[in-house]
Amino acid sequence: MTTRILIVRTSSLGDLVHMLPAISDIARHVPDAQIDWIAEESFAEIPAWHPAVRDVISVAHRRWRKHWWDATTRRERAALRADLASRQYDVILDMQALLKSVWLVRQASGRRHGLDWKSAREPLASLFYDVKHRVEFWQPAIIRQRTLAAAAFGYTFDGPPDFGLQAITEPAVVEAVALIMPSASRDDKLWPASHWRQVFDHLQAQGLGLRLLAGNESEQARARALIQGRDGAEVLPRLGLRQVADQLARARIMVGLDSGLTHLSAGLGRPTIGIYKASTPVRTPLQGSAYTASLGERGQEPDAVQVLAAIDAALDTARSSTETP
Repeated sequence: MTTRILIVRTSSLGDLVHMLPAISDIARHVPDAQIDWIAEESFAEIPAWHPAVRDVISVAHRRWRKHWWDATTRRERAALRADLASRQYDVILDMQALLKSVWLVRQASGRRHGLDWKSAREPLASLFYDVKHRVEFWQPAIIRQRTLAAAAFGYTFDGPPDFGLQAITEPAVVEAVALIMPSASRDDKLWPASHWRQVFDHLQAQGLGLRLLAGNESEQARARALIQGRDGAEVLPRLGLRQVADQLARARIMVGLDSGLTHLSAGLGRPTIGIYKASTPVRTPLQGSAYTASLGERGQEPDAVQVLAAIDAALDTARSSTETP
């Protein structure tokens, strides 16, 4: 018998990546699960990459909130409301526990599950669930999501996280390049240029070319300045999410600031070094099937020596795994 499930987790990029192992668990433990997922339009590709997700329902909170009462926004909200009203679910699972996610949960028909008052980031959200679950807050995000899904469906999860990204990773041929993510959404996450140049020297001494990821023009300018006068290095043009995922899947190693793309690299099973400065890796450490290192802490950035040591460990581990008969 089919179990119709609606997952509510709209953003952000890294948070959606952290959700993917919970989807794999549900697909493994819930017979005939039919999973739909509500996600922010900017990141809707990510749920669609998982083979267990049947349908992705796109929302546009980030765009709508700027023009909430405009005619176009009202029409789009009405279309979403009608779409959700036309569907019937056995379980609606809010994996975000925010008032903005509750707004979506309340428009869907089915038994509503979410975090309880002490577990939710916004405790008021818990008032709107039919079934409430206790999940300890200070756990890595992936474990927290897997725990909530297991509680909602009554199973026990085990084993390493499966991100369900094999359609991207299996065709990929690893190249002698390092992917670098030197930009972040906030300036307080940035790492000194002198540290980056030591990392670039070290990676190139290992025979690796450098490809820098950048989004908007200011990020592009920063990346170009970092590699100015350096051979064997390029700043990639702004790419779509799938194009970035393909680049990451082919990289020998990825070094980046604490960003969604760095977490995506780890989820794709690439050796990944994350540099934390304005956030703590306790809640959002890098996790994946290859070597990962989550370096630094809120208010305490790692120095270049720490990052270089982690790069060596990652490359040594990758070489050992390929040499093992």
